[in-house]
Amino acid sequence: MNRLIGSLSLLAWLALGLYCLGQTPANPDIFPLVLQIQQPVAKDARNHHRILQSAEWPAKKTALILCDVWDSHHCLNAVRRVQQVAPAIDRLAKAIRSQGGTVIHAPSDCIPYYKDHPARQRAEKITLRDDTPTDISKWCDQIDGEAQDPYPVDQSDGGEDDDPAEHAQWVERLKSLGRNPKSPWIQQIDTIEIDPQRDYISASGQEIWNILKSQGIEHVALCGVHTNMCVLGRPFGLRQLKQHGFQTVLVKDLTDTMYNPNRWPHVNHFSGTDRVIDHIERVICPTVTSDQWLGGKPFRFKNDTRKHWVVLIAEDEYKTDETLVRWAREQLDRDFKVSFVLAETEQPNRLIGLDALADADALLVSVRRRPLPADQLNAIRAFIASGKPVLGIRTSSHAFSLRGKAPSAGLSDWPEFDAEVFGGNYTNHYGNDEIASIQVVSHSDHPLVASKDFGIELYQSQGSLYKVSPLRPGTRILWNGKIPNKDAEPVAWTFVRADSGRSFYTSLGHQSDFENDLFSALLLNAAHWLVDSPRRFLPADIEHQQHMVERGEGKQR
Repeated sequence: MNRLIGSLSLLAWLALGLYCLGQTPANPDIFPLVLQIQQPVAKDARNHHRILQSAEWPAKKTALILCDVWDSHHCLNAVRRVQQVAPAIDRLAKAIRSQGGTVIHAPSDCIPYYKDHPARQRAEKITLRDDTPTDISKWCDQIDGEAQDPYPVDQSDGGEDDDPAEHAQWVERLKSLGRNPKSPWIQQIDTIEIDPQRDYISASGQEIWNILKSQGIEHVALCGVHTNMCVLGRPFGLRQLKQHGFQTVLVKDLTDTMYNPNRWPHVNHFSGTDRVIDHIERVICPTVTSDQWLGGKPFRFKNDTRKHWVVLIAEDEYKTDETLVRWAREQLDRDFKVSFVLAETEQPNRLIGLDALADADALLVSVRRRPLPADQLNAIRAFIASGKPVLGIRTSSHAFSLRGKAPSAGLSDWPEFDAEVFGGNYTNHYGNDEIASIQVVSHSDHPLVASKDFGIELYQSQGSLYKVSPLRPGTRILWNGKIPNKDAEPVAWTFVRADSGRSFYTSLGHQSDFENDLFSALLLNAAHWLVDSPRRFLPADIEHQQHMVERGEGKQR
């Protein structure tokens, strides 16, 4: 069983989640799973929807492969992360084993250490089949269809993210232990139990393929390290398993990358991992999370302190599916976890991936006059009512309103969204040919836009100036827009909502605004301020970051 549930209502998805995530299954011989893939929002589109699929895997036809969960590594931070994740990997192995699944330990280069272990001897006794693929013993750098998706990180430096001084200490420590600092692993980390009666130990693609076939395995879950290297490329890795017919998934919370944030795309280490996982979901195989076997929540590294921004885009006028997505990828990804929720192409009043709100910390809205199915709008209402931050740009002042018209059957509107969430009062806009000068409100000392850093006169916006005066009580104006012979209109402000939550709104967001470092710095400062992050950016910082991104276009696998 494997059916698409990407268009299920949020409530239906949650109901399925309760069944799959930690509840006692109706049939203990079946693993009920929710798999995630990514599909283009339209043919040849650059953006992707996250699609959920339900699946039922027979336990006895399921295997878990543990890739290279070594006891040591040349990268000290990699060692620290493995030490954190190993107990969760051990719990997953026990859970799958207890229901009749097969567990294969694959610590590459360490097989001689286990020459007398029953799990190693069991693997050696497996008879090689005549139909064993000839290329199954080879490293695999790419499979069919993968070239269409640009590789997401530059790992050409090996991916070490250690502090240089501390790394030098680590090298000396490894030498003192008699280990090769370049490849110090000897065995699998001993936090993970190897069952001598049932498990297998092998790092040979040929052996593992034959183990899987001999046990009647059809479904394989793979966890371990490192996602962008061994997990993908080993002879028993995702690429080889996929192209040789196994239904394969990556357990995405129990993995890590070798990625150095000083390399392109210059994002947080864990955002780099997310990008590799995105690539896997798009062109290689689905992913799952360990809580689907273990209950509770997915594993998270202790240093992954990123707040989670959900970026909601459903508008056609200003192409924020291009400009805002690019900005979020270049700027938000540096410090935050980012999920995109986009409208369905054929049913533009329905959103795909709104379940991302379940663990989100903040919401960024770029929507224009889109009433939604009641369950989806209610999910957004509930998120906001919980007091979490909201950032809105441009048409989000009239996100769910139809100018007083009633929505179509099955859809719900929210005409008061502007007033209730942003303290706004959008009524119309000036002509497109009336160019507005953007100015910091005189003597502003707000940390987002202190005039001593931004100056007073900012830039000329090419987008029409919105008519929003007067704003509601509880707002604080940061920037104004001024056209000749007209009163100034607020174009950026903060608001304290009735639920006590913070909001920030700007009526800017025209395509040309995203080309301006001042506007980009404003948005990024707002994103940090809304979630109580102390970081603050000036326009020069944005210009420097953009230069780094442009320099990274020659990324390597």
